[in-house]
Amino acid sequence: MSDQPGVTPDEFDAADPLSRFGYRSQLRRTLHLRDLLVYGLVFMVPIAPFAIFGVVFDLSRGMVALTYLIGLVAMVFTALGYREMSREFPISGSVYAYAARGIRPQAGFLAGWAILLDYLLIPTLLYVTGAVALQAVVGDGVPQWLWITVFVVFNTVVNLLGIKTTTLMNKLFLLTELIVLALFVALSTAAVVRGVNGAHWSLDPLYNPRVFSLPVVFSALSVAALSFLGFDAISTLAEEVKGGARVVGRATLLSLCIVAALFVVQSYLAALLLPGRTSLPDQAVENTAFYDVARTAGGLWLRNVVALTSALASAVANALVAQSATSRLLFSMARDGFLPRFLSHVDARRQVPERAILLVSLISLVLGLSLVGQVALLSSLVNFGALFSFLLLHLSVACHFLLRKRQRTYGMHLVVPLLGFLIIGYVLAKASPHAQIGGVCWLAVGIVILIVRQRTGRSVDLKLDA
Repeated sequence: MSDQPGVTPDEFDAADPLSRFGYRSQLRRTLHLRDLLVYGLVFMVPIAPFAIFGVVFDLSRGMVALTYLIGLVAMVFTALGYREMSREFPISGSVYAYAARGIRPQAGFLAGWAILLDYLLIPTLLYVTGAVALQAVVGDGVPQWLWITVFVVFNTVVNLLGIKTTTLMNKLFLLTELIVLALFVALSTAAVVRGVNGAHWSLDPLYNPRVFSLPVVFSALSVAALSFLGFDAISTLAEEVKGGARVVGRATLLSLCIVAALFVVQSYLAALLLPGRTSLPDQAVENTAFYDVARTAGGLWLRNVVALTSALASAVANALVAQSATSRLLFSMARDGFLPRFLSHVDARRQVPERAILLVSLISLVLGLSLVGQVALLSSLVNFGALFSFLLLHLSVACHFLLRKRQRTYGMHLVVPLLGFLIIGYVLAKASPHAQIGGVCWLAVGIVILIVRQRTGRSVDLKLDA
């Protein structure tokens, strides 16, 4: 649906690429390829393994680097799907818009509803993990609820100032993360060379034949996948990009490959500093595993620097772009009538969906204060929503190109989405029971809403002209 009912193909404005979908451009087009790369890298967080290294280490039995390497292969298929669909439909809404137009509007709603679980909970998860990490650095003098409140208010103000301000903040945060990561890589490499803690060069973090099995690695990947989430959010900025739809596709693939290389390097070096180990003694050690490795490599000062950077990267940098992406998804679904129309309002001066931004802030604050310390639960739910929506993305690629357009591009539009679907499906099957139960309940609520809409005569049709 659109704000311009009755628009015909003859009335489409060639100067406005959205007119062929029955929309009109409301968001400011100021972003280039480098801006999207920064956005994607900040969203995925180049130092994301810092926070979950211990959990992935335990689940993979020490093969952390292999887990991230397989994760890259798995996510490349999904990134290719995003690239193909973003070229066909250069509009906000991400997988929600793609499934709606590639399969059916009902599928689009379910895809949007699933990834909404991911997007709504990611800022909350980031605020909670950031508060935990900062409290570990500065002590109990500042309660976690206060850290969460400060983070939410700061990110909301930055996002309300407009996309250019958000982009500038992204660049500053990304530079800081890369500097700290380079410092860790240099000092941990030197530590391995010196044999600190018995460390030595080994392929065990990439492949340990004594403990390797596919179920083990994919079980670890069901958690490590959290680190990769974010490349998909680049497509939510499709209506704010200069240079055409191909820019979004290039940025999606490039950002994924760059960040995956960083994940493999840092997790490989960290695992080397835990020689001969395939597990950690308890959950407390899991939560601080990477910070403890940093202390082994460079001392207490490096531990504190790594922990502080991880906290700020999560609760400020990553949460900033997460809030931005979530607000764009709400804006897109509201514009099509699947969510209350007031969320589609765009501030005339700053050209941002201000009401959607404020709603995301409120939800993050309420959930953050209610779920302080519940990192494992939040992580599992976030992963389910994203991975399920990826399944629908792969289906939408095949349906749109092979059935709707009747193209014979079987390699890119059948083999690639089929492999992507099977891999993501297997990862979901290996997810924790909490993730599966919570995710299914969320989907059930979405299905009920969809049925009620149809029974009450409210349309679920989108304008499918392409």
